[in-house]
Amino acid sequence: MGSILVTGGTGFIGSHTCVELLGHGHDVVVVDDFSNSSPAVVAHISRIAGRSFPHYEMDVCDRAALDAVFSSHDIEAIIHFAARKAPRESVQMPVEYYTTNLVSTINLLAAMQKFDVGRMVFSSSCSIYGETQIVPIREETPANPTNPYARTKLICEEMLADACVRFPTWSVSALRYFNPTGAHESGDLGEDPHGIPVNVMPYIAQVAVGRLARLEIYGGDYPTADGTGVRDYVHVMDLADAHRVALGQLDQPRGFRRYNIGTGIGTSVLELVSYFEKASGLQIPYEVVPRRPGDVPELVASPRRAEAELGWTSQRDVEAMCRDAWAFQSKHPSGISCHK
Repeated sequence: MGSILVTGGTGFIGSHTCVELLGHGHDVVVVDDFSNSSPAVVAHISRIAGRSFPHYEMDVCDRAALDAVFSSHDIEAIIHFAARKAPRESVQMPVEYYTTNLVSTINLLAAMQKFDVGRMVFSSSCSIYGETQIVPIREETPANPTNPYARTKLICEEMLADACVRFPTWSVSALRYFNPTGAHESGDLGEDPHGIPVNVMPYIAQVAVGRLARLEIYGGDYPTADGTGVRDYVHVMDLADAHRVALGQLDQPRGFRRYNIGTGIGTSVLELVSYFEKASGLQIPYEVVPRRPGDVPELVASPRRAEAELGWTSQRDVEAMCRDAWAFQSKHPSGISCHK
């Protein structure tokens, strides 16, 4: 049995997926440029999983370096996380987002063709759906991306779908995540972004631990129960499990498939703050500020296709997400060391 190449394998979702894969007997090869993670994460993954693994500091946009990894290992499948991922930043840096996200995927497609590796699980996003009024959101909901980041994810999906038409023996599953959060239950692996977090849970956690003064809530006048945006939060370990399960189902049938990965349950920002306060025993100061352009009142998944075709369902609730996120942040108040 060959190895699973995990691009961006030390990032938030990638690192937890590596733990899940290693724990179920898979061999992994990790490549990451540590642009939004830390080399120290490698040791954390190994300690939790009880196994070491080869890893390379490299940019997937470097075609020669990528080919060298494929030449050095028997790669049987790919899980592709490596990408720039902040929607608001992508509006200010469209060229960088298109370059990183598209070129990395193109290079992987070329390597798949060159080294006869026809299996991939692709890290996609619910941001593809954009400003939809349809809730819960199904995979058939028309794509309407509202920022360069979301458009790069949609374009990558289209490239992968076209490749599967050209190579009918290939199998690719795109997992459209809703809002990943939480942390590994050990407290030794979690979301540890560089700079001010763009996701709400690490923002709340850094306020709780004293790294940030207060949470900024973008919009308090949405047509929701408490006026704040409602999102479908999914525990990162459930998401890691979804990747492992999707990997095992890639050949049934072959071709390109899309799956929403969420719980089907919406939680508002203020509700999330309340859950976190209960988990931490702390009060989270916050300020309601104007809405962000492109944000919508409610984004909740219909995860029925993943349940029907993959046999996957989420197992952890929002209380567990907050408990585990706080366990990580309180254990590592300054984050995992060695940020580059």
